[in-house]
Amino acid sequence: MPSTPPPGDPVPVDGALPASALAGLGERTLAFYVHVPFCRVRCGYCDFNTYTATELGGPSAPPGASRTTYADAAVAEVRLARRVLGDVDRPVDTVFFGGGTPTLLPPEHLVRVLRAVEDEFGLAPGAEVTTEANPDSVSREDLDVLRAGGFTRLSFGVQSVVPHVLQVLERTHDPARVPGVVADARAAGFDEVSLDLIYGTAGESLADWRASLDAALACAPDHVSAYSLIVEDGTALARRVRRGEVAAPDEDDLADKYHLADEVLTAGGLDWYEVSNWSRPGSECRHNMAYWRSDDWWGVGPGAHSHVGGVRWWNVRHPAPYAERLAAGRSPGHERELLDDEVRRVERVLLETRLREGLALDVLDGDGREALPDLVRRGLVEAGPLDGGPAGRVVLTREGRLLADGVVRDLLG
Repeated sequence: MPSTPPPGDPVPVDGALPASALAGLGERTLAFYVHVPFCRVRCGYCDFNTYTATELGGPSAPPGASRTTYADAAVAEVRLARRVLGDVDRPVDTVFFGGGTPTLLPPEHLVRVLRAVEDEFGLAPGAEVTTEANPDSVSREDLDVLRAGGFTRLSFGVQSVVPHVLQVLERTHDPARVPGVVADARAAGFDEVSLDLIYGTAGESLADWRASLDAALACAPDHVSAYSLIVEDGTALARRVRRGEVAAPDEDDLADKYHLADEVLTAGGLDWYEVSNWSRPGSECRHNMAYWRSDDWWGVGPGAHSHVGGVRWWNVRHPAPYAERLAAGRSPGHERELLDDEVRRVERVLLETRLREGLALDVLDGDGREALPDLVRRGLVEAGPLDGGPAGRVVLTREGRLLADGVVRDLLG
């Protein structure tokens, strides 16, 4: 969730969607994202909509801003979603609990919110249910409760195993804890475990990054996300960079580390399926694929974004007014936008180009098609049938993945 949402139109008090958004709802993939906005400490690089207990008022925090009552508000929004989406019979394919640190809530609370989704909509057979967690935010007992409650997938925020890198990122977990918590997850019955890494932190050498990659693979994960560090405006890290206390990420260094990640993870049996994501065959994150394919998803929680049938909206950001609106029977939605056909086409180019399956060529307009030969000549894309049917597809090469934003700009003219 970006720190500054785009401008939009007011969301109706009851959250009602236009008929155009509901048309065909039962035929489209439906996902739920549940945002849990609590963190023990705020990491210096993070600009997500998160709060520490101190920022929210500690034990005296109002409803919705307290960990003890947050699940009540989330369940209320799930029930609102049922009313807004009507009686269309469309079980939910994926549910993803993100944050923040979702596992700062008692595991029974997370299960309760999941149960509300299941009660109101049903879960599709084989539904993927993920929660993010920090290596130090879950015990073996917590994992047992989550697995018994229907969670199928864990995503651990590792970021690095090198202490001085974690210090710059202001991450507080002990990297030595990672193998043990992954082993606990396996013992609890989780067949899908993902690890998140960040590269490009000031002071991180290529050897440091290799150590993090090797340590991640030693845990035998099913999925690894590797993101380059981005210095977001308004964060503590941005202020430190501006004061000259730490160096900004270097583009050549980021490129070298991306190459290394792709080489090491591929050699370890993980294939790239999106620019920053690698997995074993069949272990791709289906929830994130719903975003990249512009499927329908409902975002629960303060600041959460949703998209249904070409309507995108976002909730009020602070947990207290979020809960107050729901308690009054109102939508927590703040603003929304209706996406016209051209905006939706542009977003398909932005998102689907990042996927290994690529973008269907018939999504491109004339300017995009004219740009293709030069992109092919420069070795940034492959274009052709590529098992994509008669229309053909455009797929990034490894070098193209390094310059994905530029490739997209060219394809959009």
